[in-house]
Amino acid sequence: MIIDKEIQQKVERMFSSKKRTMGDALGLEYLVVSRNEVKARMPVNENTIQPFGILHGGASVALAETLASIGAYINLESESKHAVGLEINANHIKPVREGNHVVGIAKPIHRGSQTQVWEIRIETENGKLVSISRCTLAILDKK
Repeated sequence: MIIDKEIQQKVERMFSSKKRTMGDALGLEYLVVSRNEVKARMPVNENTIQPFGILHGGASVALAETLASIGAYINLESESKHAVGLEINANHIKPVREGNHVVGIAKPIHRGSQTQVWEIRIETENGKLVSISRCTLAILDKK
């Protein structure tokens, strides 16, 4: 995994939890975690397909929101804040059959003090667009 040096400790704290997460259930392999990009690979398998043997749209949206949430967390300026999903939309463009992998690439559109907006492209391993999402996250005070 490629990690920006300045955010190394934040990433280590995030991934050090022993709790299993949605990312674990989806089989995510994180490739890049930085302030400007979060990238992960996901298998299209029994955990991520719908009954017709193709990638489930819900798995694509879960991948998209996971990447946007990690990106938002990495960009928080204070440990007294956290980011939570406010809205996500997705357009599913191309089916992907079981036995393949997809790659999600999240990039920030807006990084404000109260909201962040991220665009997430999900592509085949050879770069064909599978799904595109936009996720808005609210920046809140921790309770």
